[in-house]
Amino acid sequence: MFNIDHILTVSFTLFAVIDMPGAIPILVSLKEKLGKIESGKATLASGILMLSFLFVGERFLGFLGVDIRSFAIAGSVVIFLVGLEMVMGLEFFKAEPDSSSGSIVPVAFPLIAGSGTLTTIISLKPNFENEAILAGILLNLIVIYIVLQSLKLWERILGRSGLMVVRKFFGVILLAIAVKIFKTNFGM
Repeated sequence: MFNIDHILTVSFTLFAVIDMPGAIPILVSLKEKLGKIESGKATLASGILMLSFLFVGERFLGFLGVDIRSFAIAGSVVIFLVGLEMVMGLEFFKAEPDSSSGSIVPVAFPLIAGSGTLTTIISLKPNFENEAILAGILLNLIVIYIVLQSLKLWERILGRSGLMVVRKFFGVILLAIAVKIFKTNFGM
């Protein structure tokens, strides 16, 4: 039996954590650098990561001897590096000969299905049934795909200079998010 209130709560919680509208400038910047982002591949990889964490996330990390806090800190380092790239114009993530690999790292992980998203999925389990979390994940995957498909439209709307300003602004925001995730999980 589906509880619509639970599905909506889970969906909006994940929507806020994933923050696809806020990620648009970051994704446009990465698309420009990588040449392309394969919407289907990035959405599928994000979905596989989220579903894996729903069903076996805690056990998998435990098997590896990695606690959720360490996982979150590692994700924060990758997010921090992406933010530095955006603000300072540095290059940490180099385009691979197979440019489609950028659809997985850093797009699917850690930007979409990052430590915050995966930790949130695990933390929802005690309060919501798996079906509600599964429905919330699927609804968010639809949003993810639509946003990834519409990146060219956002490029046209914002223009070159608009994208540069927004990229730097969101780069600073991304740095702040990375520091917050690090501080929260490092125990500072």
